[in-house]
Amino acid sequence: MPRRRRAFAGPLAACVLAGTALGFALPMHSLPPVTWSSRAPASPHRLYRLKGESAFRLADLAFGRSGQLRVMFTDPYRRVDLPIEWNGAPPADLRYEWVPVNGTQPRSLQGAGWVAAGFTAPAEQGQWKLQLTGPGLTQRVDELTLVTRVPFSEKRDGILNGYRIGRYVAESNGTRDGAYAPPPGFIEVTPFNQDMPVSTHFRLRNFLTKNQFAVWPKYLALDLRLIDKLELVMQELNAMGVRTESMAVMSGFRTPAYNLEGVGEGGRALFSRHTYGDASDVWVDNDGDGWIDDLNGDGRRDTRDILVMLRAVERVERRYPELTGGAGVYNGNGAHGPFIHIDARGYRARWGLE
Repeated sequence: MPRRRRAFAGPLAACVLAGTALGFALPMHSLPPVTWSSRAPASPHRLYRLKGESAFRLADLAFGRSGQLRVMFTDPYRRVDLPIEWNGAPPADLRYEWVPVNGTQPRSLQGAGWVAAGFTAPAEQGQWKLQLTGPGLTQRVDELTLVTRVPFSEKRDGILNGYRIGRYVAESNGTRDGAYAPPPGFIEVTPFNQDMPVSTHFRLRNFLTKNQFAVWPKYLALDLRLIDKLELVMQELNAMGVRTESMAVMSGFRTPAYNLEGVGEGGRALFSRHTYGDASDVWVDNDGDGWIDDLNGDGRRDTRDILVMLRAVERVERRYPELTGGAGVYNGNGAHGPFIHIDARGYRARWGLE
């Protein structure tokens, strides 16, 4: 059944060669040697005490390689493999439930269960916090938000609840699978949850398609491997001595319908990774002026600064091969400054370096 619409009031060697090709032959005095220090500083997460000697915390794995993720994505009524480390055995009578947050309005009572049996996601889409209950105790886990997606199957004729998404090529000819299969579902974004952090530095709204501004709710495909990679790139830049406090996202998820508007000579690729939610076009923008910062210290803000970001991408991919993907360097124009495309497609690709 269609959803009922509800109303609501962003290898080191290759980098060196690329820099030479672009005339970036000046020594990078502001950058120290390779440090391989992109791992987030080790710090224990909150320890939740229950009763007696029993206590637990979310394991590091829950927060990604960067340690900065703040959400988990899943589909309704799926098993949730939430990594928890226990100090002592969990109480046998400990139960769990999912508490709706950020404007989520369940249409039915959400089930609960025994912690010992494992966690199962709520039966409908939304955003939730885990709450544990037992005799004389109630403990909510606020460090992480569980986001359940709207299943892809609820899209009808390219429309999901009034929001135009379009069609993926695989829906028509079935010739693409694996990395080119349509996403399993979409995150529903409303005026109430658009500012929800998906990580320390990024929010849901940073990755929305740049059209249909008056349409709510909106829908978003997003791969947390991309978010983890962006956070790692920020960490690596800081380790290189390049101050990186904020990253602007010019383009994140693009619906296939929106992406087709740019297909053609010099336009967007038909199988753009943006349509799968694992790509973004970004630049470092600490001062928030909408332009790449002077990262190499040469007094200019241009493509040479993007090459500094590419250097960080190369380091991250060498350290975390599971996050390998594409990286493309783009010049600025009258509408925007230079930027770098970063994705987590699963194999190495580079372009725009001639």
